[in-house]
Amino acid sequence: MYSKQELQEGLSVSLIGKKIFAFETIDSTNSCAKTLAEAGMEEGSVVLADFQSAGKGRLGRTWFSEPGKNLLFSFILRPDMDSRSVGTLSLFAAAGVARGIESFTGRCIECKWPNDLLLRGNKFCGILLESSFSADKLDYAVIGVGINVNQTEFDSGLLHRSTSLSIETGAPLDQKALFQSILHSLDSLYAQMQNRNNSGVMKEWLSRNSMIGKQTTVFQDGQKFSGIVQAFNEDGSMVLSVSGGLQSFYSGDVTLDAGEKE
Repeated sequence: MYSKQELQEGLSVSLIGKKIFAFETIDSTNSCAKTLAEAGMEEGSVVLADFQSAGKGRLGRTWFSEPGKNLLFSFILRPDMDSRSVGTLSLFAAAGVARGIESFTGRCIECKWPNDLLLRGNKFCGILLESSFSADKLDYAVIGVGINVNQTEFDSGLLHRSTSLSIETGAPLDQKALFQSILHSLDSLYAQMQNRNNSGVMKEWLSRNSMIGKQTTVFQDGQKFSGIVQAFNEDGSMVLSVSGGLQSFYSGDVTLDAGEKE
């Protein structure tokens, strides 16, 4: 377990990672970050844990991780943004994390909508966005990131579609150095968003996405929608060509071709 001083040693960022809270065990980094955000903690603060006893995944799922093997962290953002644009933050986080991992490992990372990262088609990273609004204006957003770094064993139900960076690279990775690379990339990319350059964020994300033009199925609120992916909007939505025309989706479980539901 690294201390916050060790994690910040040599780290050069302007916002994301300027303040780090490090825990050996915590219920959920997202829950902790939300509590801090509600108390007025400054933007860019990061909560990191070696192990989560109640880690959160998307759609109310649980995120399981071997203690001390992976990167589990959440960070607070307070951009000037309304509810119609908040989905952009998921794409920003995915692109920033992917860039940091690529810089560190030299491996090409794929961004799968809405918020997964893949290596050779297998998921190794999930991202969870939770937001709070005052009227229609964003008060704060907490973005949780779970990355399988040095984990080598997975639940039997996940073996066919889960991997880790160490499995893919063939060697254990330095988690501190990887964490700092990711924070640096997130910090740099977020500066573009602060300058209203959302198109730059979209370009980063789209350069790592290969879903456009592919047959895709979205499971949403108990319904199934199938069609061809036409585009992704800057608000974070996916446009699918379904029977009856074009339809935009902001969340859901996604299947590509005949693949397994994530």
